[in-house]
Amino acid sequence: MENGVVRESGAAAIVFSDEEVREISGLKRGDDYVEVTCGCTSHRYGDAVGRLRVFVSGDLEISCECTPGCHEDKMTPAAFEKHSGRETARKWKNNVWVMLNGEKVPLLKTSLLKYYNQASKSANGSHRSHNGRVFHRDEFVRCSRCNKERRFRLRTKEECRIYHDALADVNWKCADMPYDRITCDDDEERASRRVYKGCSRSPTCRGCTSCVCFGCEICRFSDCGCQTCIDFTRNAKT
Repeated sequence: MENGVVRESGAAAIVFSDEEVREISGLKRGDDYVEVTCGCTSHRYGDAVGRLRVFVSGDLEISCECTPGCHEDKMTPAAFEKHSGRETARKWKNNVWVMLNGEKVPLLKTSLLKYYNQASKSANGSHRSHNGRVFHRDEFVRCSRCNKERRFRLRTKEECRIYHDALADVNWKCADMPYDRITCDDDEERASRRVYKGCSRSPTCRGCTSCVCFGCEICRFSDCGCQTCIDFTRNAKT
């Protein structure tokens, strides 16, 4: 990455320029995201600190570090705000902050929400993200061994295939998860956390035209022998 640019399949995708993020504390850069230190303040409990990842897709994820024993991970800002005990919740853009030049600055007053805002605007009742691709919300599969539900992130074709195969496998277990090192001994996500599935229109959406897909080139596979994929592939050719 150079000057806030990542290379994807030979194309340049602008993430954030150095001017936009260099004064923010805890800055780290990934292939398609930046990560910074964030927090949310409760008058009763004080500061809850975490790590915010801002993806070029518009997704926002927070890993909480409020206590050494906290295992809350991949939280939406709204879920993190609630988890922190903030008294005036449902205003996460103002209540979740980052450290900018040593000062707590609300996310709303930084450039970190520009991709989130673009994705929200372009959704506007459609089923596509800001880059024109179909959006899929997170889904869960239950382990056949421990009976715990595990979250699957569905943002790429590879991730959709992993979920698709896991859902079809009646013997799927936690150890089969390829990108998260989890075991049956790991805690299941709390029910209050599982309702957050990444919909850009509503954090606790139960399913709408923006986040539920009934079949597309990302989540259906020509080399899969299941009837759903066979029907989709056949219909796509007609």
